[in-house]
Amino acid sequence: MFSTFHGLETAKRGMNTQQSALYVTGQNISNANTLGYSRQRVNFEATKAFPTPAMNRPDIPGQMGTGVQAGSIQRIRESFLDIQYRGENNRLGYWNSKAESLAKLEDIMNEPSDYGLAATLSQFWQSLHDLSTNPENDGTRSVVLQRGESVAETFQYLSESISGNKKDLGNEVGATIKNINSILKRISDVNKQISDVEPHGYLPNDLYDERDRLVDELSAFFDVKVEAKQSGGKPSPIAEGIYDIKITNPNGQEVYIVQGSNYSPVEISGGTDSDGDGILDQPPNTGFITSISFAGTKVDFANDKGEIGLSQGKLRALIENYGYQYDTVDKNNNPITVEKGIYPEMQDQLDKLAFTFGTLFNEVHTKGYDLNGKQGENFFLFDNMTDYKGAAKTIKVNSKITNDMIAAASALGNNGNVEAGNGMNALNLANVQGYNLLDGTVIQLHGFTNPVEIKIGASIGGVDLPFTTGTVTSNYQSIIGKLGVEAQQANKLTANTATLTQSIEEKRQSVSSVSIDEEFINMIKFQQAYNASARNITIVDEMLDKIINGMGLGGR
Repeated sequence: MFSTFHGLETAKRGMNTQQSALYVTGQNISNANTLGYSRQRVNFEATKAFPTPAMNRPDIPGQMGTGVQAGSIQRIRESFLDIQYRGENNRLGYWNSKAESLAKLEDIMNEPSDYGLAATLSQFWQSLHDLSTNPENDGTRSVVLQRGESVAETFQYLSESISGNKKDLGNEVGATIKNINSILKRISDVNKQISDVEPHGYLPNDLYDERDRLVDELSAFFDVKVEAKQSGGKPSPIAEGIYDIKITNPNGQEVYIVQGSNYSPVEISGGTDSDGDGILDQPPNTGFITSISFAGTKVDFANDKGEIGLSQGKLRALIENYGYQYDTVDKNNNPITVEKGIYPEMQDQLDKLAFTFGTLFNEVHTKGYDLNGKQGENFFLFDNMTDYKGAAKTIKVNSKITNDMIAAASALGNNGNVEAGNGMNALNLANVQGYNLLDGTVIQLHGFTNPVEIKIGASIGGVDLPFTTGTVTSNYQSIIGKLGVEAQQANKLTANTATLTQSIEEKRQSVSSVSIDEEFINMIKFQQAYNASARNITIVDEMLDKIINGMGLGGR
């Protein structure tokens, strides 16, 4: 038969359980604005019924319930939405970093505007047109010289600005590597704390939240795969275990960067240790990153398409922005080193433009005659007159050139002096902007008594021009056009991925975030259940009072 006090015990369990639920509700409300917090709930479980099936069980009509208990306190989280969010966050980190770098490049190039290289070149060409009509005017010649210096200074400014931004990118790469390694260490530390708690049957929900927040943060840098494994002991059936985190190379190789309480730092191969912690985080002094190591395993920096062997993410974008190099073979199977990257490629294009412009201009200038009846000298100089590398940074107007040494004339008179009013070579110089750079093209200079030709790719001072198609103007337009298209594409994809990421985050929040209204409703629900259990105890107490104090009084 049942215990006389069975009802008291059942009601007491009800009060304790509803009280626990009220405490958890208070925890949710307190953390309604805590970043990464997932709302929690008490999983109510009916306690074992009485009697337990056995040979000596009491002979009663059936089992009687014994109340309720708090089986576990569980956080509400949808792991599938976490996987979706991290995938989109990975793409957002990539395109956002791309868009920022391209935007800075657009600011440097500053096209179209009244202050960019195109406007400076336009003013230079115009000054040469003016000189062709007033070849003896000293003021007009002075303007040509000043405009030439402006062109050289603009090239230098653009080159130095690109180099400065590239250096800043290198510092950002180093800071990013440090941040990644810090996150990996914190994840491993949280894993250690979880492995200390779970074996005792508890659910460390706050530690779960902190770990997922860190994995979300890590997903912005590269694509991560999470494997959960048991932490040992006697964990709860719904314990989430500890996380092992890995990345997968394009060739399918898996590299673990976190395993339980251990982590492997990310390093730049060939880089430098900026803070003496033994981890190579700053890009090498060569200006190009050669590879990234995860857990001592190098990730190749290029496949057959010249793409970095990393999934999309901020780390890959930073490497592509800063510049990387890899070894491969050319079409003749000869080993070559390829250099790629947004900033190095822009610097390379600017060097090609400066070298092509200056070399071709010099070639035409040396064909003409100055006011002294002498053939012109090189108008522009570079540190290396045979290689375009570094041309934009080092281009300058020849300091020997004075106003009267500008070779604006195409012919000399009978007296050995230039023909009065002859400015035909100034016109040839102004036409440099439109000369076809196709290899083998023959350019006929105007105004010379004897035909004067320039053969592109052969007679340009014995130097092959780096541009082999288009014109000086069209090549610069192509450089700016490509930059604009890439920036537009990056901005568009940044907006698209941001929208998708936000959409998934809203779905996650609809599952995991705290709703104050919902918690108020739960508070009232648990309070009423608590009051009802307390009232049940009062009723049972009145029944027991009748038995104890109102019975057994007959015959007194």
